Amino acid sequence: MHLMHINMASRKMPWILIGSISLLGLAVHGYEYVKGPVLVEEIAPCPGLYCGRTRLNKTHNSACGQCPRGWKVSNNTHSLCRECLEQPSLYDWFFLAFHFLLVLSLHWYFIDASAKRLKFTKEVILLHFCALIEVVLSAILTVLITVPSGRLALHSCRVTRLSDWYSFFHNPNPNYEETLHCTQEVVYPLYSLVFVFYVLCGLTMLVIRPGLAARIYPRRGQAAVYDALYFLPILALIHGLGSGLVYMAYPYIVLTLSLVSCASHFAFKLDQSMRSLLKGCFTDQRNLIILIGHWALHAFGILAITQLTHLEFHLSLLTLIPLPALFYVITARFTDPVNFKSDFQPSMAH
Repeated sequence: MHLMHINMASRKMPWILIGSISLLGLAVHGYEYVKGPVLVEEIAPCPGLYCGRTRLNKTHNSACGQCPRGWKVSNNTHSLCRECLEQPSLYDWFFLAFHFLLVLSLHWYFIDASAKRLKFTKEVILLHFCALIEVVLSAILTVLITVPSGRLALHSCRVTRLSDWYSFFHNPNPNYEETLHCTQEVVYPLYSLVFVFYVLCGLTMLVIRPGLAARIYPRRGQAAVYDALYFLPILALIHGLGSGLVYMAYPYIVLTLSLVSCASHFAFKLDQSMRSLLKGCFTDQRNLIILIGHWALHAFGILAITQLTHLEFHLSLLTLIPLPALFYVITARFTDPVNFKSDFQPSMAH
């Protein structure tokens, strides 16, 4: 048995030596890449994930660095930057629609909260419609000023991995000698376009709504404007720091928050009986509109998750939209705190 271990160890020794020599050679010579401009036909890949070369003239490519805005490294052989001319994927369009719905939902929520009315009035409905016009106008202007300018179309660099959103953390440092600064918008235009949209939402709101609110709803109408001046910068900060994580998870975020919000809306009703909840859904105009809004968010979440890859089956899932509301209405009476009485009876003092 001892001899067997010796033989196995002796067989492994040449491979260990070869690996050690290879590592020693790598430590001596380091990582080699061609610095400065190179000939067009020369194979000279750049280090890192996002460093590339651009065409200087007919004979030379540039030194390794960041690609121009709207360009992306095409392959690892020559590390050439290529212009992004693809159309955004369906998932990307849903991501942009997510930000549209997020801003619109927050506008409508704060308008409704500032009104402090149990029923919609003409003034409140007009403010809701005004917010819709603001967000739609901002979205159209955002697309029009983005390349290709003047058209309701977008050119996009496709997202392939989470690190595409955080190229700042992937600047290579070959041999620990110099850092190549290749930070760029790899996910163009999904990162910058959202910031432009938020800015335009704020500008259109400040131009359109204050005068209208002061005229038709003097005191409470302007409170929603101040609220928007808070939540728009907060949304921009969240997008700046966590846009990649939001991009990967937004369908589930929409579906989860819409379910929680729908349950919370029903939970605030004083009368939790099935009859009262059902009656309130169909006789109260405000409750009906809020319920339809939640159903629309449910539908958006389902479509964003499925991407309609199997059209007939995924469209059939939309029939499940009313189930969360029905489930709450049916089971609310079982969760009434009155049904949960403590068995502990405190002793009566004589």
